[in-house]
Amino acid sequence: MKLTVKPLKQKDAGRRLAAIDRVAAEELDLSGGDFVRIDGQSGSAIARVWPGYPEDDGTGVVRIDGRLRQEADVGIDDRVTVEKVDVKPAERVTVALPQRLGIRGNIDALIRRELGGQPVTPGQNVQLPLGFGFMGGQSQAVPLKVASTTPSGTVVVTDSTEIEISEKPAEEIVENVGEAGPGGDATPDVAYEDIGGLDDELEQVREMIELPMRHPELFKRLGIDPPKGVLLHGPPGTGKTLIAKAVANEIDASFHTVSGPEIMSKYYGESEEQLRDVFEEASEDAPAIIFMDELDSIAPKREEAGGDVERRVVAQLLSLMDGLEERGQVVVIGATNRVDAIDPALRRGGRFDREIEIGVPDRDGRKEILQVHTRNMPLVDGIDLDEYAENTHGFVGADLESLAKESAMHALRRIRPQLDLESDEIDADVLQSIQVTERDLKEALKGIEPSALREVFVEVPDVTWEDVGGLEDTKERLRETVQWPLEYPEVFDQLDMEAAKGVLLYGPPGTGKTLLAKAVANESESNFISIKGPELLNKFVGESEKGVREVFSKARENAPTIVFFDEIDSIATERGGNTTDSGVGERVVSQLLTELDGLESLEDVVVIATTNRPDLIDSALLRPGRLDRHVHVPVPDEEARRRIFEVHTREKPLADDVDLDELARRTEGYVGADIEAVAREASMNASREFIASVDREEVGESVGNVRVTMAHFEDALEEVVPSVTAETRDRYEEIEKRFKRSEVETEPEATPGGAFQ
Repeated sequence: MKLTVKPLKQKDAGRRLAAIDRVAAEELDLSGGDFVRIDGQSGSAIARVWPGYPEDDGTGVVRIDGRLRQEADVGIDDRVTVEKVDVKPAERVTVALPQRLGIRGNIDALIRRELGGQPVTPGQNVQLPLGFGFMGGQSQAVPLKVASTTPSGTVVVTDSTEIEISEKPAEEIVENVGEAGPGGDATPDVAYEDIGGLDDELEQVREMIELPMRHPELFKRLGIDPPKGVLLHGPPGTGKTLIAKAVANEIDASFHTVSGPEIMSKYYGESEEQLRDVFEEASEDAPAIIFMDELDSIAPKREEAGGDVERRVVAQLLSLMDGLEERGQVVVIGATNRVDAIDPALRRGGRFDREIEIGVPDRDGRKEILQVHTRNMPLVDGIDLDEYAENTHGFVGADLESLAKESAMHALRRIRPQLDLESDEIDADVLQSIQVTERDLKEALKGIEPSALREVFVEVPDVTWEDVGGLEDTKERLRETVQWPLEYPEVFDQLDMEAAKGVLLYGPPGTGKTLLAKAVANESESNFISIKGPELLNKFVGESEKGVREVFSKARENAPTIVFFDEIDSIATERGGNTTDSGVGERVVSQLLTELDGLESLEDVVVIATTNRPDLIDSALLRPGRLDRHVHVPVPDEEARRRIFEVHTREKPLADDVDLDELARRTEGYVGADIEAVAREASMNASREFIASVDREEVGESVGNVRVTMAHFEDALEEVVPSVTAETRDRYEEIEKRFKRSEVETEPEATPGGAFQ
């Protein structure tokens, strides 16, 4: 039967599987575990049948990985003949190992376990995932070669197969021994299955590069020139270089790289000559791909370029990409994470025809990337990659690769005492015992910082709603504003309702404004960017506004994101006061206004700002469409104080006479910070009394008997006085009334003295 080749899913790659459309499998009388021969243009491959994916039903598709595609000499979307074959169980398989393997002991059992159920052919290269940290520290699988099989031909390895180790190393085994089987260096360095979370981007790149090279007649029939170049841009570590390598491997094109610093020369004209040489060499080796990594270093904007050499190199590149001479089947792929720094003449049709953004992966993308990097790792059963995909906001592909490597290193440290580090070889049984556990992954996660948020990232605090005592109304309003749009987007779509852009939390100092922001960031499972107002201010003109722009740019790239401005009154005071000679404060306010409600929309980005001086904030920032919600964080009442005491005494060894209701009644005017100070002071009183009553040697034995009593709390109440007076409370309540009035009126006219003075 003729079927169309498609790439295999990332998690199934590397196991010689063919996932066949279920309708076609029924016609061929195939079931899971059967074997098929896939015949391409000039090669064939044997694979084990795997149940087809539901989305492929009735489409006539066979999904195989890059290794099988190369053996069968086919590309994606090619037609292949699929035929059921009878593969006999192997009695004996002789395997040749690499010269520098460095493993001793019971290696045949290890090979039998890893190759179990796989079809093997004499002369075939086999990738054996023996773990990690060996083979010179690389984490890839070990390459073996099948020297011979009994019976001869393609056989399947079973539990009873005898594995023999060849005396000759794999490097000396002649290819294609006995039968016409796959041999040589058939394994591609990077296949499409090695790229996770970039299906749409990969499809665009294939359409631009693979189609013109493999089927140029399509473009001739349409009377158009095929695309000349593709510009991949996005944050570092998202997979731009990897995509270029995969495309070059899959279409069997020669691959030429241009590195900016390498071609730059101090001699006049030499830099341009080296660039010309690369293009000439690529034309001779066509079809070819020229890959220019970090394009902004080779082709910066000419008006901003530092020297004459850079300008000449840009001019030479422009003429090579779209000059008088035809390039033939040569495609240029450029990659950069600073797309706006590239000369605009390069970014037009005929040069870089298509610009493709390779963005930060979402949850599903992160899961695919984790599947790629843990494919050859001995994970213990029960590890849920979905959980790690959910908790790695802002991680790009390179970060997730680091996570997998670091967790492997944790597992390696655990078995290091069993290793004989003086020997050049490692025992196969020890190697087989290594497993990566849940704890290894969690420890690795603690030490990796997501690079997409590195400049502005603050780890999401471990604060939940339970850690915030009282303030039920305030918490509910925050849930509605921040959590609901992220958790129930379909409700907002149905009601044609836009989520609030921002929330202003205001109230007396110490009432828990910052704590609420931390809790809502944790509960909404969002990225959390924390900005302390004064850190944005810079003495150089334009730098402060640039800082604001970069914060919101990062937030958009890594949505859903909460941008938290603590003490926003320090950077967003009322304009017109001329408090500084430079006017930097006014410019920062203007930049904030345009970011919150400008032409670029904020998708899944919420701003939370806190202040205890709402009367100082520019009135334009407080209108609907910017900081829409104004949430008063009040001085806690008696019930709220009771709950705050519960939070701060949850882990303390309280004596039976401690009455939290009585303490709540006696702390009128105390805010959350005051109550925390009372609890801390009471604990200090108890510790002073205990340390004074016992000898140093008896502390360890007696410490379990320490209790915080009501008397300790009463002494603490005398030490800690309430920080909010009745006048302060009245002033904030008056501000709350004004806010409520202004929400139903039009935007108030700005006055030099402040909207609420």
